[in-house]
Amino acid sequence: MLENRNWHSKISNPAQVGGIETSVLDNGNGRGSRIAWVNTGSGLRYKVVIDRAMDIADAFYNQNSLAWLSHLGVQRANATKGTDWLNSFGGGLLTTCGLDHIGGPESDEYGDRGLHGSISSMPAEIESIIQPDPKKGLLDMRIVGRMKQTQALGQQYELKRTISGTLGQPVIHIHDEVTNVGNSPAPHMLLYHFNFGWPLVDRGANILWEGSWKPREKAGAAKIFKMGNDFRKCPDPMDDHRAGGEEAVFIDIEADASGQCVCGIANPNLGIAALLRFEKNQLPWLTNWQHWGPGEYVTGLEPGTNVPKGQAAARKDNTLIFLNPGEKRMYHLELEVLTDLHEMETLINKN
Repeated sequence: MLENRNWHSKISNPAQVGGIETSVLDNGNGRGSRIAWVNTGSGLRYKVVIDRAMDIADAFYNQNSLAWLSHLGVQRANATKGTDWLNSFGGGLLTTCGLDHIGGPESDEYGDRGLHGSISSMPAEIESIIQPDPKKGLLDMRIVGRMKQTQALGQQYELKRTISGTLGQPVIHIHDEVTNVGNSPAPHMLLYHFNFGWPLVDRGANILWEGSWKPREKAGAAKIFKMGNDFRKCPDPMDDHRAGGEEAVFIDIEADASGQCVCGIANPNLGIAALLRFEKNQLPWLTNWQHWGPGEYVTGLEPGTNVPKGQAAARKDNTLIFLNPGEKRMYHLELEVLTDLHEMETLINKN
């Protein structure tokens, strides 16, 4: 940690240690998109895409990438009907799904809903950026913004997101507040689509989670998520995952005595693990998505309010959340990069 290092009287600009730098992409698919690079000064640095709901694209610990990036990379948002969501899905460490629907496209008497909702296509109005200032003993940093997912004369949501950290600590804090700013009750579903890739994800790396589970695929159709198969270890790329090949499992994740859930990816050969922590009472479900296609090699860990089977299914089984006018829900997640091999081994043996 920075407070334990001999830095006093040796820096003139806090950016020499870390902080938040904003800019605008000027080339390629994402041209014109606002971003913020966050450097924690601990080896962890990551890119917040301000114009995509303040989601997180690239993320590195020292020289190692933690995130999977699609061929697109950062791209400006487009329509979110049907499966259009995939046309601008850059992967990245985090893509937010919701705020009213998570899962495949669907239509019913309540409207048409595209894959995983539209919040990830909404640009942020930045409220504040707080930089660290070690000379004053201020090591914390944060960026705060608001996104509006709204339809005139219809459902109106606001997402206030705070992404924060501390100089010298390899940790990302994400604090979200979702508010119904409309005048009638609004359905609410939310999924945090974390996408991990090479070199963190590699053959033999461990996928960490605990809880009872059920494959997304119909009975007998699952090739990965079935009893007797070691689906907690990352395999080599798989030919049958070319193009649309993939599987997912829905997990009723276990929590500790304080109600906190932990999941992640541990790669002892690399000497690092990425751990996600969140509250069971806020995000009771976890989805593990595995897509091992050649050149599209990724696994997702996705805490959510529901399993991503859509608004219609949640209505049917009476698990759909409704926010009353003015009602707010808060969510907090933490991602930490762990390098203690003993602690890592303990986590692996536990799962």
